[in-house]
Amino acid sequence: MSEMKQRMLNGELYLADDRELADDRARAQALLDRFNRAAHDAHGERAAALRELVGHLGEGSEILPTLRCDYGFPISVGAGTFVNYDCVLLDEAPITIGASCQIAPRVQLLTATHPVDPVARRQGWEYGEPITLEDNVWLGGGVIVCPGARIGEDTVVGAGAVVTGDLPGGVVAAGTPARVVRAITDDDRVTPG
Repeated sequence: MSEMKQRMLNGELYLADDRELADDRARAQALLDRFNRAAHDAHGERAAALRELVGHLGEGSEILPTLRCDYGFPISVGAGTFVNYDCVLLDEAPITIGASCQIAPRVQLLTATHPVDPVARRQGWEYGEPITLEDNVWLGGGVIVCPGARIGEDTVVGAGAVVTGDLPGGVVAAGTPARVVRAITDDDRVTPG
């Protein structure tokens, strides 16, 4: 493994122009092309490309095209999770999506970040901070989750929110930056008839 790839995986500053990382990105883009261009009814072809792309794809999970990522292998998706259209998973660090999550269209999970130091940034240094969605998280349309954020189990994040830090489990959050609006209570429970 190259030094820069190891640094990226360790969450350290690294340079993305590394040959091994470039090869990993090219592999991911070829798989994404297969996935995103597959016919609507080519479920097997899309599923095969996804299984080859991501580090873990839980049973019964579904991801709709288009999907964008850089590497694929740092992504783990739990069982029964649904990812709607036009999702961006910028995966310079691990992205862990739990079981039974609902991810609406145009959600962005962005692990990549850059130094504030303009000299280091100009030289091309970057790093990533992992993102974790615990089980049964629901992200509304267009939510952006920033590097290093963790969203607790059962939490709902309203459409258009920007999650800049951790959110606890069992709450509804919204806004920019996302803030807890209220706890999820027994009044929220419904029994389908």
